[in-house]
Amino acid sequence: MAKPFFRLQKFLRRTQFLLFFLTAAYLMTGSLLLLQRARVALPQGPRAPGPLQALPVAAVALGVGLLDSRALHGPRVSPELLLGVDVLGSPPARPRSRPGTRWLRGRSSELRQLRRRWFHHLMGDPQGPPALGPEAARPAISSRGTYVGCFSDDGQERTLKGAVFYDLRKMTVPHCQDACAERSYVYAGLEAGAECYCGNRLPAMSVGPEECNHECKGEKGSACGGAGRLSVYRVEELQPASRKRRTVTYRGCFKLPENVTHAFPDSLTQANVTVEMCSGFCSQKEFPLAVLRGWQCYCAYPTPQFSLRDAVDGSLCGQEPEAQRLAEYCEVYQTPVQDTRCTDRRFLPTKSKVFVALSSFPGAGNTWARHLIEHATGFYTGSYYFDGTLYNKGFKGEKDHWRSRRTICVKTHESGRREIEMFDSAILLIRNPYRSLVAEFNRKCAGHLGYAADRNWKSKEWPDFVNSYASWWSSHVLDWLRYGKRLLVVHYEELRHSLVPTLRKMVGFLNVSVSEERLLCVENNKEGSFRRHGRRPHDPEPFTPEMKDLINGYIRTVDKALRDHNWAGLPREYVPR
Repeated sequence: MAKPFFRLQKFLRRTQFLLFFLTAAYLMTGSLLLLQRARVALPQGPRAPGPLQALPVAAVALGVGLLDSRALHGPRVSPELLLGVDVLGSPPARPRSRPGTRWLRGRSSELRQLRRRWFHHLMGDPQGPPALGPEAARPAISSRGTYVGCFSDDGQERTLKGAVFYDLRKMTVPHCQDACAERSYVYAGLEAGAECYCGNRLPAMSVGPEECNHECKGEKGSACGGAGRLSVYRVEELQPASRKRRTVTYRGCFKLPENVTHAFPDSLTQANVTVEMCSGFCSQKEFPLAVLRGWQCYCAYPTPQFSLRDAVDGSLCGQEPEAQRLAEYCEVYQTPVQDTRCTDRRFLPTKSKVFVALSSFPGAGNTWARHLIEHATGFYTGSYYFDGTLYNKGFKGEKDHWRSRRTICVKTHESGRREIEMFDSAILLIRNPYRSLVAEFNRKCAGHLGYAADRNWKSKEWPDFVNSYASWWSSHVLDWLRYGKRLLVVHYEELRHSLVPTLRKMVGFLNVSVSEERLLCVENNKEGSFRRHGRRPHDPEPFTPEMKDLINGYIRTVDKALRDHNWAGLPREYVPR
């Protein structure tokens, strides 16, 4: 009798231990999932006006209060890397619209977005891309360029100083070669499996080929450099499917500076010199400007002594070479080579004590402003959201947590008291609502690069979009004026027309000192990669009289609010159309 009882007691003890183990495992698994969800569930997007957004404009003007805002779903993360993209911000979707419109997302879509971000989070593991074995570290067979070797890239200055871009998912050797060939660079270098650098000059010393042991993200078996190592190819020609080389751009006729030798670091004197010869010579030397004066070719950067702001009549440069030389005028051309004096960027060496926002309504040029700020200050900007396309274009702050304080400022489209008071100060970027609405509608319907089709403008989508977003443009500015602790108001149009003076004010607001040469470098690279390319469809005026009345009312409201807060009102071109 004792023996069966002992067996039963032993079985119950085992069962108890098993139940305890399963319960503990279940609780631990659930906790890990909740923690991970909290970790990757980044803010899903800016907030839009709440139930008060449908109030008449007069109600807002009479001080009924600032429009509430509610959370919106996050921006789509595009897996594509597109050179020459017009990347605006990653604006949100508006939940107020009727079911079935393009910018609404269902719960399943949100979960897919969450899983996608978790995947990208895993892909961004600091351990880096998978390493290749010594036997696999070989140049790509499909490339047309000649493999030069493996070079160090961990010094204070980069080995290849030209154009740079990233692709965390699809980087290949031909992709990098085509990008560099398009810009007339001689060498293409790949680093850490996902980074592409271009240049025309190489250091004298290389390192062992075994040190370039990282695999290309989009080309298994091909070596794409390593940690601080570049797999370098000499680019011979463009691939058949790629775009044409960028051409030389005429900048105008200018008077020569007083000290030509000091202003122009390199030169070439040759009989019958042509624009192509001069541009090729300066591109090889990695200068962004080619200057022609008679038979003389000079290579230069924009400087305070030669800023390219005071162009003269082009006929003064249309004389015979000898007469042109004596007349002290020169023709200036922009080479395909990038001005590299302002391309170095890094995270802040210590955490910022002042938490600064770069706030704007979607479609107002926030990403372009980030491009200017990063190149002017030399520090990365962060984002309240995450956009893989922007990260691929070199915005490394996209993957940094927006509260890390390692970036010079943080992009946001948020409004509402809680979201605004998190920041110590803010640059408030405002753009003409007519242009902002068109830009954002184009992005929502056709992505960062495209234009909305005629059917989109003629459908119910467009009036619904305007009715929903126009009030948000107003409430965004009003909320920041009311709750912002320390503001610098910048108008997009002012930044376009007077870039250097306006950018100087922005940099000063960020408490960063920059040289005039660096600001001129930013001006020379002002477009970045964020303009839409291709033919703009011939569109009639998309705004109906009713839409104009609505938008003009909001414009007058914002204009009055700016003046009440001792700011200059909106530019005259805003009101009314």
